[in-house]
Amino acid sequence: MHSILLEGPAIVTVDDSNSVLDPGWIFTKNDVIENIGKGEAPRNIRKEADEIIETPGSAVMPGMVNGHTHLFQTFFRGLADDKPLLDWLKECIWPGASELDAESAKAAATLGLIENLRGGATTVVDHQYIHVDPQIDHAVCQAASEAGLRFILASGWADRNYHPPLTESAKEVVSRIRSVHEKWHGAENNRIQVGLAPLIPWGCSDSAMTETVTATRSWGGSTHLHCAETAIEVEMNIEERGLRHVHWLESLGLLGPDIQLAHSIWLDEDEIDLISKRGASVVHCPVSNMYLASGVAKIKEMLDRGITVALATDGPGSNNRQDMFETCKATVLLQKVDRLDASVLQPEEVLHLACRHGARLVGKEKEIGSLEIGKKADLIVIDLMTAFSAPVHKVASAIVYCATPRDVTHVMVDGKFLIKDRDITFTNEKKAIARATKCAEKVFQKANIPSRLL
Repeated sequence: MHSILLEGPAIVTVDDSNSVLDPGWIFTKNDVIENIGKGEAPRNIRKEADEIIETPGSAVMPGMVNGHTHLFQTFFRGLADDKPLLDWLKECIWPGASELDAESAKAAATLGLIENLRGGATTVVDHQYIHVDPQIDHAVCQAASEAGLRFILASGWADRNYHPPLTESAKEVVSRIRSVHEKWHGAENNRIQVGLAPLIPWGCSDSAMTETVTATRSWGGSTHLHCAETAIEVEMNIEERGLRHVHWLESLGLLGPDIQLAHSIWLDEDEIDLISKRGASVVHCPVSNMYLASGVAKIKEMLDRGITVALATDGPGSNNRQDMFETCKATVLLQKVDRLDASVLQPEEVLHLACRHGARLVGKEKEIGSLEIGKKADLIVIDLMTAFSAPVHKVASAIVYCATPRDVTHVMVDGKFLIKDRDITFTNEKKAIARATKCAEKVFQKANIPSRLL
């Protein structure tokens, strides 16, 4: 048994009362939070601790959940800036992704997971839809296993209207995922989970959608998909099916608590009501939505209806960063300027979205999302005594509006440090960067995509 005492920081619990223990202490034993309190740690706790880390001037908060990303796009950051979604896909993502193999996908995932950890995420949902090499899903899960964080492989697919090398039938999808599920679902102390992730309504037939959701439900997994990201995609669905995206899912009898709807920008009021009624979740990607000029999601209306709204970066190809601090700040600011209401969201509320709502999204609200006795020891330590944050008047405000990945000093998952004293513990970061850069060079050379690397 290994126990760790963090002493001296402000403990931002993100509990039901938004308690901040300032200064406080938190004591972890093995993979759980054993005790927590305000002021100095009791003598018996200090005596019992195998390791004591003094962190005055810092904040400790739950690890955040990045509810939607595409790790393979770590290679694509900045490669196709300033393009609308469909042009961005056709001119950059599709040709480049078609040249990925398991080795390059693992290199991209490893670097992307390092970035996520530095950006405050201890749980990552990877909408991984590249299967030109059948071992890519396994390679990405292996990267997550080696990193040690919580990871949900949302294995993506499209069976029509998509780039041919990235298209599969429902039968192929279910067959492919079987070995991935058997090896990885519940692996690493249940840190790794596997689900299926239809890409977009216009890329999915009704029959394939029904078949894959049924398959995922057979093992208690979730279904993750892009929904109403752009107005043109909604119009495409109306022209073909006569239905908006959420109405389409409802018509198939599939909308339910295990359905995760990434983006969900172009929803009407009835669709929002349906999401609430069926208990589905929304994943908000504000930076990507601004980057691609997709629109502004109706977050306040969703929250008022009791909908789970997790936060996410989206992939580096349509954000350029996987930084949950930036995502939190963008969530607040975008809602304020869209509604012309400075009070529409508060920092404490946004931390709940990043932590508690994220935990609900992945079905782990009883294990993660807040710092409470008995929950998993998933946490991050943020240095607030910097020129960017000090002086600190309100801790939650400093985290949401001021903190950056450079301020993260420690990251713990399951009671184990994955970042300690700002250093990655599970791999050589410089070598991971070099390996990813070399693999990216090969990919874009094969795809004949102009890049500074070539």
